[in-house]
Amino acid sequence: QAQVVESGGGSVQPGESLRLSCTTSSRELSFVAMAWYRQAPGQQRELVASIAGGGTTNYADSVRGRFTISRNKAFNTVYLQMNSLKPEDTASYYCRLVRSGAVEYWGQGTQVTVSW
Repeated sequence: QAQVVESGGGSVQPGESLRLSCTTSSRELSFVAMAWYRQAPGQQRELVASIAGGGTTNYADSVRGRFTISRNKAFNTVYLQMNSLKPEDTASYYCRLVRSGAVEYWGQGTQVTVSW
């Protein structure tokens, strides 16, 4: 089973930016869909953004216009550019990678904290 590696989380002030990255230990794998989710303490995990094989993207209303999801050409690495961060964006962020046949991989999560 390939391991999913996330990076880029951290602590920033409101209005600042972070860029999350997610890839696998098995770089020969490619995926048909990739997404970022987040979960704040006491809250359910929610979809933040997704990107399909054709490049179609989808965003939660709360992040549309501030966050951008993208992928590399090999479709084995996904990014989440987060601009104009707000305190309510504080959460653990998880990537989900889906291969053909609905085989999915989840990362362990990377913490994003936005506060003064």
